[in-house]
Amino acid sequence: MRDPEPSPSHAERRLTTKETAELLGVKPETVYAYVSRGQLGSRRVPGGRGSTFDADEVTALARRNRRDSAGGPATGGELSVRTRVTLIEADRYYFRGVDATALALRHSYEEVAEWLWTGRMSPGVEFTAPAASVAVARRAVDSLPEHTGPTDRLRVATIAASTADPLRFDLSEDAVLGTARTLIPTLVAALPQAGRGHRDEGPLARRLWGRLSGKTPAEASLRVLDTALALLVDHDLAASTLAVRVAASARAHAYAAVSAGLGVLEGPLHGAAGGHAHRLLLDVLDQGDAAPVIAEELRAGRRIPGLGHRLYPGEDPRARVLFGLLEEIPESAPALAAARDIVATTARHAPLHANVDLALAVFTASSGMPSTASETIFAVARTAGWIAHALEEYQERPLRMRPSGHYVGPRPPQPLPE
Repeated sequence: MRDPEPSPSHAERRLTTKETAELLGVKPETVYAYVSRGQLGSRRVPGGRGSTFDADEVTALARRNRRDSAGGPATGGELSVRTRVTLIEADRYYFRGVDATALALRHSYEEVAEWLWTGRMSPGVEFTAPAASVAVARRAVDSLPEHTGPTDRLRVATIAASTADPLRFDLSEDAVLGTARTLIPTLVAALPQAGRGHRDEGPLARRLWGRLSGKTPAEASLRVLDTALALLVDHDLAASTLAVRVAASARAHAYAAVSAGLGVLEGPLHGAAGGHAHRLLLDVLDQGDAAPVIAEELRAGRRIPGLGHRLYPGEDPRARVLFGLLEEIPESAPALAAARDIVATTARHAPLHANVDLALAVFTASSGMPSTASETIFAVARTAGWIAHALEEYQERPLRMRPSGHYVGPRPPQPLPE
């Protein structure tokens, strides 16, 4: 006997885009940004052009947003962390109160990192790695299988380098800063060369290029890479940064804290997002049209990478800066056109702006780099931000990152299992 059909009163209640936007207190395009980032599910109206949303899911998201906006001290449920590193508001972001995009356009990655750590600008600073640290990191990385991903290599290099540093357990500010200035260039030096003829000297961006592309870099391309590194130095409490602060709260040394960040960064919803955008871009370039590629992605139930950002209802400022620089490089023109085609095609139903992942994809695809290159760029850049957050956390009460669990299992006492 068939189960009876659910009555209308028990059927799933759906909301229109307008109703969803009003309940969340946002613009309709922001609703689609939530969908793009996987925070909200949608369903097409049969025979129509609009989308509908589950009322219970929208209500839960609205409740979470209200808690997030309330701020205040950590209560064990929603965690709020005081920081002087990065502020994000009104589609802009700031490092220690200074516009981050302006800093990245005017200063090198190393200079921006020093500013983030100390609040002082050090013109012309370059990071150098001790030979012993590089040697042990390279040996560890070279022992990995050939198919090993970049984040795995960087994590192994981080742990290997820590074993060569007898002062790693010194958590004073000077000692941690010393670690940061040597660890970042060690990570770059430990990665395998992408081609011959590249020299391990000069600004970090030039050294990193030799690990990402076999092509000889033009100065304009090096500027894009250096600016990308500076733009990605930090982005408030991303998942990987929170992991770093948890490790630092337990007084793990800086190498271990960075390793914690790298572990989280490897997730497909974080550092690997740029690789997905790179592959999508190559498919569009191969077919010459974004429409069939987008259709196939949606048919397979996949989100379109490189679009929208939960912290930027409007334009991602990092993408805006990189696209502006890429327009000055003739070799980037085909990939730029493909990226614009992706945005225009999806804008018919989901008006989302390009994010930094799509901008990085244009750069990596037009520079002869593999799809994993943006993940490497992201990880190397963000290491500086992780150090800044670790330094802050070392000044806080130890083990404060300890929320209470909300137990939902069977109430005791329960009988012993057989």
